Amino acid sequence: MKLAAIDIGTNSIHMIIVEVIAQRNFEIIEREKEMVKLGVGVFATNRISDAAFNLGVETIQRYIQLAEEIGVDQVITAATSAIREAHNGEAFLKQVVQRTGISPRIISGKEEARLILLAVRNSIALEDATALVFDIGGGSTETVLGNRDQVLFGRSLQLGVLRLLDMFEDKGPVGHEGRSVLEAHIQFIAQETLDQIQSLGFDRVIGTSGTIRTLGEAACLKDDHPLRSVNAEVVQLEQIKALTRDLLEIDVAERADVEGISEKRADAIHLGGILLVKLLEMADVQEITLCEASLREGMILDYLERHTHEVATFLPQANLRDRKVAQLVQKYRSDWQQNQHVAGLALQLFDQTQKLHRYGTSERNLLKFSALLHDVGQFISFQKHHKNSRYIISRADLRGFTDEEILLIGHLARYHCKAAPTRKHKKFRRLSKSHRRLVQTLSGMLRIAIGLDKTKNQQVTRLECTLSKTALEIQVTGTGNFNLEIWAAQCDRNVLATAIERDIEIQPDASR
Repeated sequence: MKLAAIDIGTNSIHMIIVEVIAQRNFEIIEREKEMVKLGVGVFATNRISDAAFNLGVETIQRYIQLAEEIGVDQVITAATSAIREAHNGEAFLKQVVQRTGISPRIISGKEEARLILLAVRNSIALEDATALVFDIGGGSTETVLGNRDQVLFGRSLQLGVLRLLDMFEDKGPVGHEGRSVLEAHIQFIAQETLDQIQSLGFDRVIGTSGTIRTLGEAACLKDDHPLRSVNAEVVQLEQIKALTRDLLEIDVAERADVEGISEKRADAIHLGGILLVKLLEMADVQEITLCEASLREGMILDYLERHTHEVATFLPQANLRDRKVAQLVQKYRSDWQQNQHVAGLALQLFDQTQKLHRYGTSERNLLKFSALLHDVGQFISFQKHHKNSRYIISRADLRGFTDEEILLIGHLARYHCKAAPTRKHKKFRRLSKSHRRLVQTLSGMLRIAIGLDKTKNQQVTRLECTLSKTALEIQVTGTGNFNLEIWAAQCDRNVLATAIERDIEIQPDASR
């Protein structure tokens, strides 16, 4: 099972793609990051700039394309403070929906804090410790207190590097007076939260997000201590203070030359240093543990916790469409092996009558997927399971399929048994003439295939079709006694017979 998590942050848009191994175990197979800076100017103008707006949509569109090429089963998205606060944040999300079909979820600061703790405790061995976690973003800083079992406290502070950047007219050095104003502002915003955290108590401080990891890594490089991996590395407050002092005295171009700091972070990293130092001082600690995991990993873990059954027994399939169908079959407790057998019989019938119906690969796939999904409606009730199947298919998240394909697969499932398709049925009547013919033909094949597995013993294995101008003869080969299967198929042959304008005769192979 492959999952993608897209974190639409105020500073950067991140995506990770993971291969799920077990309930809380996954391997990251792809990472993408684009510093779009949706939040630049937002906290002064309440508007995402046109340049950031367009780049953000294009970035997400590229991520979705990559995820589909890799064969991701589910894309999870979350948008944070810049989208929450910008007047055109809703317009941004509408563009994302139009361009990608993905509808990002705007999460609250409290939910963001919870997801961050999920990521941290899956990356750092907390043992019996209670941890205070800081995550400094572009628009907010998440503070969360928790242990390996639960969140004890979580709050989002309106303190982020781009929000602080909006307080200054330029990106140059920050003098003593500017730093004092900034520190007073941070203390005013964070004091109540830190007082509550202090009263609850904690054993260690952990920092995540790009700003904190960049400061920690750059501080270690300044001391000639390069890190192979930042995860679980401990950085002293004095190291971060020394780095921050240096950053405050130089302009943006010089900050970009500091080892460990990228050009795209140079505009606001010095303000991140002031913020981190002040928070650590208010927490009365002398060190911070760096954590590589962040919100996006938390999104993956949250999804896995909510889909435990799917993770435990998920059916491995080669491509996205097969995987999504297999996932739906499993979710609604249908019999995958049996439905594969029915699909195989239906496809034999399709292939051997191709000269007559002249449908191609796309129609063949519709038949296959409808055979695999035809009975998922039994999960709701047996009495109207054919209609229930269409209902489920029409509302399922079948990524990889077009709306038209989902519509047709739903109709094929609807007509796999009971009443034949007719223009008296409103939903069938709304289809185009060509689609009505398609549904009649393919549902007719599906009915015969289902009949040939009447006892669900998978005894019929091979079909041989002989076509003439007036008839279609189907000879059946298999194991054991399959007279009941032939009888059932004969009873349900009329839909296909009408569609292809041929009499249909189904009988055992003459050599038996």
